[in-house]
Amino acid sequence: MTRGDHTTAGDRPTADHADHADHADRGDHGDTGLLRRCVVVGGAGAVGGLFAGHLLRSGAEVLVVDPAPGPATATATGTGTGTGTEAGTTPTRSVPAVNVASQESTAGSPAGAPPAGEARVLRGDITDIGPELAEELGRADLVLLAVPEQVALTAVKQVAAAMRPGALLADTLSVKGPIADEILAHAGDVEAAGLNPMFAPSLGFAGRPVAAVVVHDGPRTQALLRLVESWGGRTVRLGAHEHDRLAAATQALTHAAVLSFGLALAGLGVGVAELAAVAPPPHATMLALLARIASGTPEVYWDVQSANPQAAAARAALADGVRTLAGLLDGRADGEANGEAEFAAALGGLRDLLGPDLGFYRDTCAVMFGALPSYEPRSSYEPRSPHQPGPTTSTSSPATTER
Repeated sequence: MTRGDHTTAGDRPTADHADHADHADRGDHGDTGLLRRCVVVGGAGAVGGLFAGHLLRSGAEVLVVDPAPGPATATATGTGTGTGTEAGTTPTRSVPAVNVASQESTAGSPAGAPPAGEARVLRGDITDIGPELAEELGRADLVLLAVPEQVALTAVKQVAAAMRPGALLADTLSVKGPIADEILAHAGDVEAAGLNPMFAPSLGFAGRPVAAVVVHDGPRTQALLRLVESWGGRTVRLGAHEHDRLAAATQALTHAAVLSFGLALAGLGVGVAELAAVAPPPHATMLALLARIASGTPEVYWDVQSANPQAAAARAALADGVRTLAGLLDGRADGEANGEAEFAAALGGLRDLLGPDLGFYRDTCAVMFGALPSYEPRSSYEPRSPHQPGPTTSTSSPATTER
């Protein structure tokens, strides 16, 4: 079997966007009946906080597990003033922490129980499970690993051993092949599915794709996918290998193109202020993409390039594309007329690549260009916001998973 091809018979690529108008405000409490008790590992991070907030809003009981949770991590409303940021732009969704160990509670609540709509928070290390955390994992209907890849891979065996048979183990990793292998090897008694929100958490689920890789299907897996759709997400079922192939193109290739553009600008020695003053919309858009990535967390973009085994092929294809373009234009000995004809043929091939979606993306680009703000020169460099996180030892996913 090719590494990562771990799916049920129904895991052929589809894109089903549920009608969520009625569910968006109240959640789907029928599905949270199967997912009543949820443990979100890494819930102090942006991705974990996104899921924790929506699970709370849908009526689930949520326990956030993190070695160093902030004073606040998620509420049922999905708003707040957490300390983490997405790519250094907006605070994470906050979840008021009701500490499990100290059994804090509010007036009128049972001892140790959080107020309605709030998560409990347990300080713990998912790679070194103690008795208290093991008990919580054993009670859970859903355990969601919203942590870096190496943490998740290390944790799978012991987490699955602590869970009861038939419970759901899920993850939010951006690479699915290795985690699917670990689940097949060590988590045969639980349902298992991987979700990859293909967007930054601050953007929210509404109308956005969520890649879903189902390893061990079952009623709780289906309930979780329905919940994501009720939150507005558009689930796309993929095999693990297919997911990683597409992620290499949509994430690794895209980021590599933007980063290469920035490195090329640095090599040209042209100042950004000079460029921005005369930049046409395509260049201004590329500068905006470069600024977004450069303002983000380096480990996120490093993981996109290094963790996916198919990312190297994507970067090689990008380099080949630049060489092909250079071959059409540079040092031609057969005359300008032939070169121009070959260049036009190459553009025709790209039109064919876009196929019936050519018009949609052309019109989308026109809308984006029309919305670009006018450039205003800055007198000095604006430093990183104090909300932006520095290096961290937390096992939570980094503050952003820019998709």
